[in-house]
Amino acid sequence: MSHEQRQNSLSLTYAEALLVDYLADPESVPEDWRGYFRDLARAGELPRELRIGPSFEPSELFRTNGRPATVAGQRRIPHARLQNRLDELVRTFRIRGHLAAHLDPLSAPPARPELEPSSFGISRADLQKPVSTENIPGPDVQTVGQVRERMVNTYCRSIGVEYMHISDLEVRRWIQERIEVSENRATLNREAQLRILKRLTDATVFETFIQKKYLGAKSFSLEGAESLLPLLELAIEKAGSQGTVEIVFGMAHRGRLNVLCNILGKSPHQIFEEFEDSHPEDYRGRGDVKYHLGHSSDWATADGGRVHLSLAFNPSHLEFIGPVAMGRIRAKQDRIDDAERRKGMVLLIHGDAAFAGEGVVQETLNLSELPAYSVGGTVHVILNNQIGFTTLAHQARSNSYATDIAKMLKVPIFHVNGEDPEAVAQVVDVALDFRHEFARDVVIDMYCYRRRGHNEGDEPAFTQPVLYKNIRERRPVWSRYVEHLLGLGGIQREEADQLLAQEEAELEAELERARQSQEKSKPQAYEGVWKSYRGGPEAKASDPDTGVPAHHLALLLETLATVPDDFRTHPKIERVLAARREMARAERPLDWAAAEALALASVAVVEHNRVRMTGQDCERGTFSHRHAVLHDVEDGRVYESFRHLAADQAPVDIWNSPLSEAGVLGFEYGYSLDCPDGLVIWEAQFGDFCNAAQVVIDQFMTSAEDKWNRLSGIVLLLPHGFEGQGPEHSSARLERWLTLAAEDNIQVVYPTTPAQFFHCLRRQVVRPLRKPLVVLTPKSLLRNAAVVSPIEDLAAGTFQRVIAGSGGDAKPGKKTKRVLLCSGKIFYELDQRRQERGGDDVAIVRLEQLYPLPNSELEATLAVCPKNTEVTWVQEEPVNMGAARYLRFHLGERLFGRQRLKIVARSESASPATGSARSHKIEQEQLVDRAFADL
Repeated sequence: MSHEQRQNSLSLTYAEALLVDYLADPESVPEDWRGYFRDLARAGELPRELRIGPSFEPSELFRTNGRPATVAGQRRIPHARLQNRLDELVRTFRIRGHLAAHLDPLSAPPARPELEPSSFGISRADLQKPVSTENIPGPDVQTVGQVRERMVNTYCRSIGVEYMHISDLEVRRWIQERIEVSENRATLNREAQLRILKRLTDATVFETFIQKKYLGAKSFSLEGAESLLPLLELAIEKAGSQGTVEIVFGMAHRGRLNVLCNILGKSPHQIFEEFEDSHPEDYRGRGDVKYHLGHSSDWATADGGRVHLSLAFNPSHLEFIGPVAMGRIRAKQDRIDDAERRKGMVLLIHGDAAFAGEGVVQETLNLSELPAYSVGGTVHVILNNQIGFTTLAHQARSNSYATDIAKMLKVPIFHVNGEDPEAVAQVVDVALDFRHEFARDVVIDMYCYRRRGHNEGDEPAFTQPVLYKNIRERRPVWSRYVEHLLGLGGIQREEADQLLAQEEAELEAELERARQSQEKSKPQAYEGVWKSYRGGPEAKASDPDTGVPAHHLALLLETLATVPDDFRTHPKIERVLAARREMARAERPLDWAAAEALALASVAVVEHNRVRMTGQDCERGTFSHRHAVLHDVEDGRVYESFRHLAADQAPVDIWNSPLSEAGVLGFEYGYSLDCPDGLVIWEAQFGDFCNAAQVVIDQFMTSAEDKWNRLSGIVLLLPHGFEGQGPEHSSARLERWLTLAAEDNIQVVYPTTPAQFFHCLRRQVVRPLRKPLVVLTPKSLLRNAAVVSPIEDLAAGTFQRVIAGSGGDAKPGKKTKRVLLCSGKIFYELDQRRQERGGDDVAIVRLEQLYPLPNSELEATLAVCPKNTEVTWVQEEPVNMGAARYLRFHLGERLFGRQRLKIVARSESASPATGSARSHKIEQEQLVDRAFADL
């Protein structure tokens, strides 16, 4: 019988339920109903007894044509009211049973009267009565007491499960069946128990060894949460058996060294060398603390398979590793065409306070089931310390659980007592099966405690004296589990002690090796997909020809502007496509959008490299210039021309992102870490939107090569320009990028022509140097008739860091009295004024690349001018913003010892721009006037 039939068989109407009550006990129903049923009985319309079987239908209770048929073979149903009350009790256990589970190792759960049978009118005598239990695992008829015991065992021991918030009935039934059949308890053989004990031993000995040998040194001990190690081993083994071949981990400080050593396979002597810090000269100005570092290795599974493990490098803004890890695994999945997202998995280890408190967690969760970002489900493990630094839960969140934010996904949340490793094993088994079955995230909230302070130099008793008195008196998980196994007779004390001694001896040997080693650390070599790429100074990189033959470009642009015959394009977009077809035929020059489209298309077709672009509204383009995804005006179907360029093209994925900056940029950065050969682009809706992703920028993008020797070729497109749109949508905060720029860590460009943009994007793929690229892109210039390039400019050449003059005019020379040095949009206003003014005494030089600063090209360009020619840097931004101070710092008062450097900019300001469009025009006019003043 199906679940629906079982449910229907218990859905009695009020009259039917009263009839069942009457048959069991006539005095239990109201007097008027009792008389009614008595009259029916006298007329022969009621049965003397009722039996309910698999095909029972409540409607059979009332028949006008004789006594209803009964089904034999089942025990007699008791009082229907009792059945209904029991059903409510069962439902309450499923909804609220987790509140009575013994989750906290440090305290017992509070009493929950709502889970007592008496709260539902069920007496002690009722516990022995049989009921229908066809919708509960076990026999179809059980006593009330047996049902209650099953519910307590399933929901109120060491595991609490939240899943009734899930709207998908199929998912709820799957979870319910999985946990209620086994009463939510794993059945482990001796081998499995010994493996758990081995991991607990590894975790315990590592921490006590570190504390003994490096007293007071920061290691962010795992003590109190040692069950994390068996949890991870079980997860890896389970995922491997399900076909997973890659797992990317992201985790915070706590327990990281232990995980690196005992799960990721990093040699203990390497960790001890980091503690010894015996070669400080090798790390001057670079490197990172040991508990931020990552590692990768291959894990040999028990069934003979292999799973590649990668622990992502992590800064102190801990939760920001989440989207980065997801981006990495998505790139790995895409590389092997794993469209079902089965072969790669993300496992994120969070702290409870951070999971509840950091907004990037919500952004990351929101990505999980979006087509552009899905990875087949992330496994979230909360190391629930029940404290954040010194802050307890009542000060850290406004909800009951640290995991309540995860309910936005309608996925199960498994709370588990970390001092019950076998309960942890059960949770891992169900959680990994859930992820595999539904390709959704899953949350494991492992309650534990932090035996020491936030770090080993911190004294937690300052703020939580009672709590830490309790913790100091608590025996380690290892000791408790050994006692459990001894009680089962599954292990001898000697075996456990031998495991401890063996592990400690191995660490002693590794420490001696570390202390005797004279080898200096070496930067990690780039291997695998990174073998052909490098970082380092841009000066050592060549500038390859990034042009594409004109006939190829024309064919690509024609293809991009062509839609199927039955596709009804919006009339305004059809005019855009018609203009692009004219560009393809060289009947008009290329605009910015066409050049961008050709850059992306040529990378996919000519270089056969993947292109991925995401951002808010980037399919159409914020300024309605891109139209990469077209929509039929009559039926709404879409056509993506970038997917129809050539039979052997590489993928071009252009996706709208959710309204998120930190999460999405983190994801794309992570994607770029495992896609060095592709063009990975994040576009901000406006340039200032990057403000909301500053952690990803500061702690990953701009510093990863210096800290972790990790490269990225991610591209950021940041619309920038002062056009009277107010303070928030004028500036991409160029000054911040230039402040972060050092040691050739990034590239910052402000191109002024479509051809320059084309070559810049292609250079990012064609040359082997990999650095994040920041491009200040235009807004109003997208439709400026002056901002065009002939197709020939795309067919040959490369990106020019410095451009002198304009179309052969305004180049520096011997007659030049003033050189206006500028970048970006202001060039067109300066050039217009120059043309209106006439004369050849003013030259304009465009600094197209701001970092790395092209000193040699700039010096050569200015060398043709007289020695004391005035050079004026002109920028739209206030003088305390933009590139003014950066250039003054790097170039000084005199450029290359020859020319004086002056600055023309808006006055110093706390805000980037005025909110008045008329005021903006006045300011802009004055800016240009000052650039040409006194000539």
